[in-house]
Amino acid sequence: MTIRVLLADDQSLVRGAMAALLGLEPDIQVVAEVGRGDEVVAAVQRFEPDVCLLDIEMPGLDGIEAAALVTQTCPGCRTLMVTTFSRPGYLRRALEAGASGFVVKDTPAPALADAVRRAHAGLRVVDPALATESLLDGPNPLTIREREVLREALTGAPVASIAATVHLSPGTVRNHLSAAIGKTGATTRGEAARTAEERGWL
Repeated sequence: MTIRVLLADDQSLVRGAMAALLGLEPDIQVVAEVGRGDEVVAAVQRFEPDVCLLDIEMPGLDGIEAAALVTQTCPGCRTLMVTTFSRPGYLRRALEAGASGFVVKDTPAPALADAVRRAHAGLRVVDPALATESLLDGPNPLTIREREVLREALTGAPVASIAATVHLSPGTVRNHLSAAIGKTGATTRGEAARTAEERGWL
């Protein structure tokens, strides 16, 4: 049986390299490539791949959000996250979104092909070092609202601007930022936002 694969990555060179490497495998066929997260579901519905390899940071929709949509709309298709960023928080969010696994982009070609086969077989595929780091790091301590205000804080926006964007009062935004600063061990909201981003919590 040939495993049909869709590649989603906003870097065309990376997509091309993965397509070339996977194309060398006798049982794997790359049937579609997209460069945006918001193009994934339509491509899955059109080309009916068995496995999607999704980058995390893409325009339109990130790979984790795309994985959740694929899981909801095309439950027969497996999703596998492939990214440069080996952040423990990303692993947890990806698995919660229904992804079959998570590998980093410097994974050797034979291991990447094996990951596709394992995901297609319904198995979990997780980079061992990342799995260990994720267990040590613990769950994401931030609430949905805290993540929302921290994402806005990353831009350096003032509290009033953040409040208007997330439709909360400035006082409530300050409370969420204060809680997030405490949970990340930071001293400022900018530092808290950067720490949360680095850990994959946003």
